[in-house]
Amino acid sequence: MAASNIYVGLEIGTSKVCIVVGEVRSDGAIKILGVGQHPSAGVRKGEIVDPETVQTCLHDALMRAEERSDVEVNTVFLAVTGSHIQSLNNRGTIRVADEQMEITTEDLDEVKQIARDVPLPKENGYIHSIIQHYYVDGQDKIPNPVGMLGQKLEADYHIIHGIKTRIQNAIKCVREVPLEVEDIVFSPVAAAQVVLNREAKNEGSLLLDIGGGTTDYICFVDGAVVASGCVAIGGDHITNDIALVLKIPLARAEKLKVAHGSASLKGVIDVEIPVEGDSGKKVSQGLLNQIMNARVTELLTVVYEPLAKQGYLDKLGKGIFLTGGSSLMKGIADVTEEIFNIPVQKAGSASMSGPSALFENPQYATPVGLIRYAQLLDEQRPKKGALSKLGEKLEKIFGSGR
Repeated sequence: MAASNIYVGLEIGTSKVCIVVGEVRSDGAIKILGVGQHPSAGVRKGEIVDPETVQTCLHDALMRAEERSDVEVNTVFLAVTGSHIQSLNNRGTIRVADEQMEITTEDLDEVKQIARDVPLPKENGYIHSIIQHYYVDGQDKIPNPVGMLGQKLEADYHIIHGIKTRIQNAIKCVREVPLEVEDIVFSPVAAAQVVLNREAKNEGSLLLDIGGGTTDYICFVDGAVVASGCVAIGGDHITNDIALVLKIPLARAEKLKVAHGSASLKGVIDVEIPVEGDSGKKVSQGLLNQIMNARVTELLTVVYEPLAKQGYLDKLGKGIFLTGGSSLMKGIADVTEEIFNIPVQKAGSASMSGPSALFENPQYATPVGLIRYAQLLDEQRPKKGALSKLGEKLEKIFGSGR
């Protein structure tokens, strides 16, 4: 598939399993050939808990994607998420050999390995090591120091890691379909490829990907990733809260949330709303909004606090970008602005063609972003190279614009 420049992104989310097949054109633009999706089962808070059930959902989504794209899918780029995924920043430093002086690609590999040499929990493994900035003899923010003369090379890296067995279980589930996993990608890393353009990354931005079971985030300052993570709260938790408080089934709670609910308490007209499917039962608009607002406030505060503590929020010149299916919730942008005191921006458009609704719908940011990630990764491979080995990561991917 690599030879024909066709890539496949797979997201196994809490709400849906989605496969996107995309083709890279000669001018670098991406054409979406087909999409297959199926409601998720066997996934909780972004992680697979019932592999057999997930495989049934995945097989159905795969059949639809192949039928619509007229492409036989063999390999995929797999998005991973879950609250076990964490991140940190670390600097590596080496002395350039006196007889050498000129910095080589081997030096970059060495300084990367030193930056990665941080104590992780023994059960964790690396997912991404993303370059932030290089320094040569104290001169900062060198985009590519290869060929420069210097005595000391330093590199700051953003390192994303997670529990190995959980990631391996996701890969194993996909392989038994059978599909080969070409690489794994932390979900917001993928989503950022299509939601944030170069300007947004350079001027500072925070991407919040609010799904059914999790909220993933990634923060850029001066063009570099400085923070990322996953909070195990999403739209399903809001639905569950509504069902518990109002003592109604989950399906009715979801319809109530989508049709009448708002996460914001601004300008609430406290009218009585009929509960669909429950004759005679009504709920106060004010109470519905309060239930939703409480959970959304909790979620956003969990993301806000560490970013504020680290001083990144003052550097987000482009503001906050919301994506993911639950970002369509009414009032969520207002609450986000209230908590962060930062404007919420409309997500940028991607240079892709295909079903227009796909790019306008934030539910597809991650699987479409996987196509862009795959494209950028392939551009960096040796021209004679075959498929990448699973786990080989592209640290320069964020310097390539979208």
